[in-house]
Amino acid sequence: MIPTLNAISLDLLTALPEIVVLVMAMFILLLDLFLKPGNRYLVYVFAQVTLLLAAILTFATHTPDIRYAFSGLFVDDALADVLKLAIYLATSVTLVYTRSYLSLRGMFSGEFYALVLFATLGMMVMVSGQHFLTLYMGLELLSLCLYALVALDRDNPRSTEAAMKYFVLGALASGMLLYGMSMLYGVTGSLNISGVAEALMNGAPDHGVLVLGLVFIVAGLAFKLGAAPFQMWVPDVYHGSPTAITLFIGSATKLAAFAMVMRLLVQALFVLAVDWQGMLMIMAVLSMIIGNIAAIAQSNIKRMLAYSTISHIGFLMLGLLSASLNGYASATFYMLSYVLMTLAGFGIILLLTRQGFEADRLEDLKGLNQRSPWFAFLMLIIMFSMAGIPPTLGFYAKFTVLQAALQAGFVVLVVFAVLMALIGAFYYLRVVKYMYFDDAEDNSPISAPVDMKLLLSVNAIALLILGLLPEQFMEACGYAILHSIQ
Repeated sequence: MIPTLNAISLDLLTALPEIVVLVMAMFILLLDLFLKPGNRYLVYVFAQVTLLLAAILTFATHTPDIRYAFSGLFVDDALADVLKLAIYLATSVTLVYTRSYLSLRGMFSGEFYALVLFATLGMMVMVSGQHFLTLYMGLELLSLCLYALVALDRDNPRSTEAAMKYFVLGALASGMLLYGMSMLYGVTGSLNISGVAEALMNGAPDHGVLVLGLVFIVAGLAFKLGAAPFQMWVPDVYHGSPTAITLFIGSATKLAAFAMVMRLLVQALFVLAVDWQGMLMIMAVLSMIIGNIAAIAQSNIKRMLAYSTISHIGFLMLGLLSASLNGYASATFYMLSYVLMTLAGFGIILLLTRQGFEADRLEDLKGLNQRSPWFAFLMLIIMFSMAGIPPTLGFYAKFTVLQAALQAGFVVLVVFAVLMALIGAFYYLRVVKYMYFDDAEDNSPISAPVDMKLLLSVNAIALLILGLLPEQFMEACGYAILHSIQ
């Protein structure tokens, strides 16, 4: 009896951050029922405290060793801890940036914060999933919360339309993913990631069925990442969602999707790397072409950043398709860098938004240097980083994935990616041109909470400092991969 109790205690300790987030999300949902409107800020405070507690527990329980829990359904390794800490940070920053926006839109409610925490729990489960069912449960918890969040502004028909599109296409992608998993189970006889990898190492009897299952899995993963040709939902959802929700979808959730790619393709299906490398190569090329070309034609900055996301996912895949530890580390570095850039970019949009005015057009940035030289400078750093111009973090992120692909022998693909990056620089530099060379159409003062202005400044300046001193950041990514991928 004692060993069983010890095993249960170890399982609960491994999943302690998830348990804390779950309990606090339910607590916030109940607390909101009893709060007066003047005390509604308490749900925001409790949400931030929840993320802080989860971060402390994740950091305190970290070891370089890989620990399995709940009979192999759950794993706690260095990659999971690094990505979870990044998810907490991205979600916490999102809550700071969106507090004022939610108040202006009448959406500052306990439901929003509860849904965000439940979505965070889904992401944490996806990051630590060591079993197909665990991964799928985390994915569905995240997806259902996102559908509700997109439709949270119930009086906005554009948000409702975006939520419907997201729901229908998301259900289709989830079905494809689940079908691919069922085919892998039929061939390998296991739903556990380690079990599937071991069965493939021993030689699976039906390679054709395996590859067909792989196609469905890659398609489902590509949808969740927003890679072409499964990118059709990204511009509409980014544009139709309230900007606060767009920020959340474009930042933290991408970390969970990346974790799922690492668990399924790298850990479970590495034996089929030759097959999925070809698929990722095609998607990388299509993502860079569609993302960069379509972004040029956009006049709405949220749609522009949506197509920019598609192009960034194309670059991310350069690191993944190299199928090496260096490539995986560079892909992790790129994903974390992308999240920092996205947080800062949408943070500026939220900063410029005020009562009755949604700053989502490119023209809304005209003359920003006249209104606020400091925030224009911050936006310049963000755009330079997204374009991959030195000495920003975005440049080093692109450099690492290109280097990994080059080392893997994809010379033509690297040359193509560099050309696409040059084309993509156009629409980022166009934003800079609007800010510095056009006259302001709106000269109203920029008003925002002090904590938002301070955090946004730190966020943007970090893109410059980490671009100049990326070694520690890159080492952390290398450490996560080295102590997780076997």
